[in-house]
Amino acid sequence: MEIELQPAGRLRDESGTSLTAPATVINYGLATDWEAVLEGIGQTPLSPPGPTNLTAAGAFLKGVLVPGSLQDKAGPSVATEFGVLLPDSTGNSGVGASLAGIVSQRWDWGTVNLNAETALTRDHHGDVFVGAILEGPSTWTVRPVAEIFYENEFGQMQTVSGLVGLIYRVRDDLSFDVGIRHALTNGHPVNEVRAGVTFGFPLSVLESHAASHRETSSSLPQ
Repeated sequence: MEIELQPAGRLRDESGTSLTAPATVINYGLATDWEAVLEGIGQTPLSPPGPTNLTAAGAFLKGVLVPGSLQDKAGPSVATEFGVLLPDSTGNSGVGASLAGIVSQRWDWGTVNLNAETALTRDHHGDVFVGAILEGPSTWTVRPVAEIFYENEFGQMQTVSGLVGLIYRVRDDLSFDVGIRHALTNGHPVNEVRAGVTFGFPLSVLESHAASHRETSSSLPQ
């Protein structure tokens, strides 16, 4: 299991300023090359003030179709992610769906991830997304990262976004990150500051703990 957690974020756009706390992605390994993904963002308007809203929530399956350099093999890695876009906790949004393809290649100097996605939004509009993520050498303890993307929700909004940041890897299962994002949505500026942490742990640790608990409390109802 791996958890990506942004405990802090500040977002400013034409509607005002909001606190992002938290933004979370939970990745659960189901089988070799396949994992379940749950994600969502807690967003609280600060100026003007308003109630906290759970936004951008979804449940997905992600799988590696062609193992490649990210799996320590030759050539690009090809993956897919598809699933359900869940309604926001406030408002009148509905259920949507998305399908994405991801092509990644790792070299000594860095890693490039290319993403393309099509979706039916929560408001039932067509949407397309294309983006690229560039990371520094995977062997570096602190590596730079940059992301650019273009998104078009037909008849509603167009977004062009860029992000730069740093990832500090403490060890293989623990990393911290910080980033600054600037975007234009329908010509209006969007600025965001992010700080997050990613940590992982083997499920066998939980299974061993549960087995030990069952052995010491076998007289109790399970």
